[in-house]
Amino acid sequence: MTPEEIARIHQSFGAQSMMETLGATLEDVTRGSITITAPILPGAMQQQGFGHAGLTFSIGDSAAGYAALTTLPLDSEVVTAEIKINLLAPAMGDRLIAVGKVVKPGKRLCVVTSEVFAETDGTRKLIAILQGTMVPVAG
Repeated sequence: MTPEEIARIHQSFGAQSMMETLGATLEDVTRGSITITAPILPGAMQQQGFGHAGLTFSIGDSAAGYAALTTLPLDSEVVTAEIKINLLAPAMGDRLIAVGKVVKPGKRLCVVTSEVFAETDGTRKLIAILQGTMVPVAG
């Protein structure tokens, strides 16, 4: 990826107040793949003391969307048309790591996936899988 393409991803991510609220950070940007991390903060817990599924979904959706954006021209953006999540285990740990990937890029639709891991002391556990469709739109 060119420096301009990478900068576009970072600039767009920086404009997302939701990611800022969650304490999420953009960790890795490569063509077709994005990694986003977020701490499991006290304000993002559910009633049983686990990270809320909304946190898991939010960073998984963003990782998948930005993965799609890495495959598109600089004057494009993406929006989520549909995305589903399978929650596999409770979000227990220090932080969540979402790795978004492009399954099939396209000019009209991009099929994407995201795996979300809970990490404790450097050990990761897969807790969710997302699959969806992103729609390219004018930037």
